Amino acid sequence: MKQITNKLNTLRTIGLAGIAAMLVSCSPSGQNIRLGKSTNQEVIAAMTLEEKAQLLVGDDPGFPRGYPSGFGGADTLFDSQPPVVGQTKKLVPGAAGTTFAIPRLGIPAIVLADGPAGVRIDPMRPDTTKTFYATAFPIESLLACSWDTNLVRQVGVCMGTEAKEYGVDILLGPALNIHRNPLGGRNFEYYSEDPVVSGEMAAAMVNGVQSVGVGTSIKHFAANNNETNRMSINAEIDEKTLHEIYLKGFEIAVKKSNPWTVMSAYNKIKGVYCSENPVLLDSILRKDWGFTGFVMTDWFAGRDRIQQVKAGNDLQMPGSKYIAEQIAEAVQNGDLDEAVVDRNIDRILNIIKQTPRFNGYDYSDNPDLKAHAKIAAQAATDGMVLLKNNRNTLPLGKAISKIAAFGIASFETISRGTGSGNVNSAYTVSIKQGLEKSGYGIPAEFEKAYAEHVQAEKERIGEKKSYFDPDIMLQEKNWSEAELKQFAAECDLALFTISRTSGEFADRKVADDFQLTDIEQQMIRKLSKAFHAQGKKLVVVLNIGGVIETASWKNEADAIVLAWQPGQEAGTAIAQILSGDVTPSGKLTMTFPVKYGDVPSSNFFPDPSTNPQQTDYTEGTAVGYRYYRGADVATSYEFGFGLSYNDFTYNNLSVDSLPDHKFQIELSVTNTGVNNGKEVVQLYLKSKDSRMIQLKHFAKTALLKPGESETLKFEVTAQDLAEYDPGQKAWSAEPGTYDVLIGASSQDIRLRTAIELGKQVIF
Repeated sequence: MKQITNKLNTLRTIGLAGIAAMLVSCSPSGQNIRLGKSTNQEVIAAMTLEEKAQLLVGDDPGFPRGYPSGFGGADTLFDSQPPVVGQTKKLVPGAAGTTFAIPRLGIPAIVLADGPAGVRIDPMRPDTTKTFYATAFPIESLLACSWDTNLVRQVGVCMGTEAKEYGVDILLGPALNIHRNPLGGRNFEYYSEDPVVSGEMAAAMVNGVQSVGVGTSIKHFAANNNETNRMSINAEIDEKTLHEIYLKGFEIAVKKSNPWTVMSAYNKIKGVYCSENPVLLDSILRKDWGFTGFVMTDWFAGRDRIQQVKAGNDLQMPGSKYIAEQIAEAVQNGDLDEAVVDRNIDRILNIIKQTPRFNGYDYSDNPDLKAHAKIAAQAATDGMVLLKNNRNTLPLGKAISKIAAFGIASFETISRGTGSGNVNSAYTVSIKQGLEKSGYGIPAEFEKAYAEHVQAEKERIGEKKSYFDPDIMLQEKNWSEAELKQFAAECDLALFTISRTSGEFADRKVADDFQLTDIEQQMIRKLSKAFHAQGKKLVVVLNIGGVIETASWKNEADAIVLAWQPGQEAGTAIAQILSGDVTPSGKLTMTFPVKYGDVPSSNFFPDPSTNPQQTDYTEGTAVGYRYYRGADVATSYEFGFGLSYNDFTYNNLSVDSLPDHKFQIELSVTNTGVNNGKEVVQLYLKSKDSRMIQLKHFAKTALLKPGESETLKFEVTAQDLAEYDPGQKAWSAEPGTYDVLIGASSQDIRLRTAIELGKQVIF
């Protein structure tokens, strides 16, 4: 009797049209209806309603017990029904999810894996001794600080290749939300406080990954700039700010790289969930920008499953049978037009047909990890930023042989953040290992002392966390003044590594995170005193994922290297910068403020202790350097800043007017130093009646020998001059004179000129 009831329920779900579709696909005349051989419309017509609904929600991979708190809990999404383990563990263990397969119509399940800093899959599998490690590349903040889109594209090629060889069809990245505030828990996964940098870097990454036939999913669309209450918080943003700051990077990436998919964000914008917002997903993304792929939710995002389908959120991940049943029921009762379902499926099928799995790629499970490690090391060195270098403290050269290495991260170096930005790599080269490989000695007692300290700290904390939650930072070891005095007598230099980690589900805090801990402050003062008393120097390495306060202590250090979280070759790359094997060429794509209160969003950024339901973007477009420069607020290190072991001069600036309201800006850059080096050149624009400057173009020179020059050319268009006009729902470039500022940073302007726009241009 139970079997008969189940069959009747199935028939009710499928309906007459679904039964007919099954008969068509199984009949002699319909046997050849297969994706790729038949049209999408024929394939869709052959689907049952149940199959259509399931294809829109993915095939749930299953999750460990205890959902991370940021996901909102299983009861919200599955109505207390446990998730069903689907294809993911069978296809690529550790991947984030798969789509639903319909074998009778030739539709495979495609695999989606996290990937902002490398492919995140399980490195071990129970049925084999083979390992499946992936390369941990530098975090996106570091990649952006290289200002080198060619390099980022090269990293993308490596990531795409690893994904393809491990059986992954779409990488869930890059992420390009704006660094609105330094406390953002996932800032390490994002590129910059500036939308132009963010968009150009994301486009380069997408073009690299997709060049090998693997898809990407740019995320999180849009305004997902905090982790606090991220599943439900409402971002209250005016339309001009939304378009100019928080959508602009996505627009650049879509138009310059055509990503296969876009991932909608968790949060609301002006009261509407991003995954349920037809203006965002259809009007802006598809109609205005020409996006042709499909949109997927972030995992478990949104609340109204039917509205997501209507809004153009084509795929709901990770999916469940329960949600598929909701969609099928909505079609049956007339709440959802089946034509809308078919529209969304058509978009998904178009992408599936491009994937390696659909096209029968014979993946090897054996990517060239050694070759990719070399690219990871190069990317790491090119994105590290030299913040301070008094009296030529760096490079160390051969005058230094014995280094007193302080800080837990000198021995347990942090290569990446946590959550979906994590990567299961085979190793991480520590700073200690990198220095020793470069010929520098570190007394053995340091490693032993820190190993014992770390063990004691872990026992003290004794706290278990979800595998996805951010790591808990260990308290630094506080050496006595007597011990430091002895080390200063025995060693040639002090190196102190300050570390930070963060990840999904939690934003950072001001105390003991953005600001240094009391012990870290004490250590810097004591190290400075002890080593300076011996005529020796202190180098600070910042092994961090987000901006920290530096103004209160930077005068104690002789040199500061912002190493970020540099991936698995961390120690190798840091040693190359410190030793001088590589001349630093990274520059900041975010501002380091003097104090947290100077951050323009500091009064509006959500405070988790208040359980906020809304975050107000009251600062408007005055984000980052736009605010500091315009309001004349001092910074510790400004946007675009970065030192070198070289000097560069800028000369020969010229401007040519071109047809269609375009201008060609040309200049030359000369290496006037004694080392080979690269220089980042930034082009800012400013209207005559505004104090706010805006980055519009940038370029990085080739590796220039001493005395060598390179000519750089930029094309400025009317679009570069335009602002978004909410009244017209359009961009408008007003006639008038605009200042062109060519700088080594947002404060260090080397050349100036002006251009004239003769008439208003609207687009």
